[in-house]
Amino acid sequence: MQENFSVRDPKRERVILLVLGTLIALGPFSIDMYLPSFESIAREFVVSKKEVGLSLTTYFIGIALGQLIYGPIMDKFGRKIPLLIGLVVYFIAAISCAYSPSLTWLVASRFFLALGASGGMVAAKAVVRDIFPPEEVARAISFLMLIMGGAPIIAPTVGGIVITHFSWHVIFLILSVFSLLMFFSVYRFLPESIVPDASVELKMGKVLKKYYGILTNKVFLTFSMAGSFTIGALFAYISNAPILFMDNFNLSETEFGWLFGLNAGGLIVGSQLNRLVLKRYTTFHVSKVISILLVVLALLLIGNSLWYSNFYLTVTNLFLILFLLGFQNPNTTALSLYPFTKKAGRASALVGSLKMAMGAVASFIISSFDTTNMLPMAIVIFVCLLSSCFFIFRFQIKEKKIVLQMQ
Repeated sequence: MQENFSVRDPKRERVILLVLGTLIALGPFSIDMYLPSFESIAREFVVSKKEVGLSLTTYFIGIALGQLIYGPIMDKFGRKIPLLIGLVVYFIAAISCAYSPSLTWLVASRFFLALGASGGMVAAKAVVRDIFPPEEVARAISFLMLIMGGAPIIAPTVGGIVITHFSWHVIFLILSVFSLLMFFSVYRFLPESIVPDASVELKMGKVLKKYYGILTNKVFLTFSMAGSFTIGALFAYISNAPILFMDNFNLSETEFGWLFGLNAGGLIVGSQLNRLVLKRYTTFHVSKVISILLVVLALLLIGNSLWYSNFYLTVTNLFLILFLLGFQNPNTTALSLYPFTKKAGRASALVGSLKMAMGAVASFIISSFDTTNMLPMAIVIFVCLLSSCFFIFRFQIKEKKIVLQMQ
């Protein structure tokens, strides 16, 4: 860590967390802002909304792959320079998306957009792990979730307004401007949080060996998988939301933007209540309880899909799931990074990659169903949340000694 960086300056910490939170928000902004434009994009390229959904899948693949690339690079060269390069890649890709001549071009450009955005996702979690002690990481990440959680609320609403008054191309032009602002914010306000480590190997074999070593850590494997499955549930909802609300429940693009934002508000509320709850209970205990509640809500969602398909029940059910994911996402992330200090960049990259890979799988599964029925979404959400719960309770049973150390 550089000598001129002090973690004892609260004002400076707040500025850094604000920059990091905005960086993380770039990812969901890139997803949620263009969701209301699915119909407009499909109409312009004369394709189905299902085909437009492939641009979500390639984005998730790009985010997963990009984080694996950034992890060792940020451990070797520091956090800041690779992050700035990633923002330049994002800017170019956003312009490419805006002027896409075909759906294929858009799908490919979204992949490179994700590669650029993944730098911010790795850097944000790694910097938090660099400057905060282990017991403070979950609360710091919850603060980032407050900013990140605002993206799903603001982004679809802004996207709906843009679609109403302009074309979908303008959405990506706005994202390009946003990335420029982030570039200057990082350059001006974000200090380098580690001393670059020239000993870090970037050869493919060495990199894969390091990742394998991280993946086989019992704590990391358990909580990265638990967190990945919860993200799978989240993106199953995100991928199906345009069809569910605009086709099944007949909402307009603007109405969908507002409703999607309202549901996402649960994520913010949950992440902030999590900070208060963690003052009284351990991160592991909270994750365990939340995992049970999520499974129960997922079962209720299946029941609603089979027997009612009621609009208000659906919205309430999804809101509560997102609310609890506001607890679970920062907690599982913090627990997965618990064993690491020097490898925080690579560990952060790997956990982010696993989460986005699971998001890509969930998105692909959902897009393969050509139906407005929400039962496929409900089943995918249930399977993901049940799997997450399994990993957490399996760890408690098999690794009692480690659990006691984490208390």
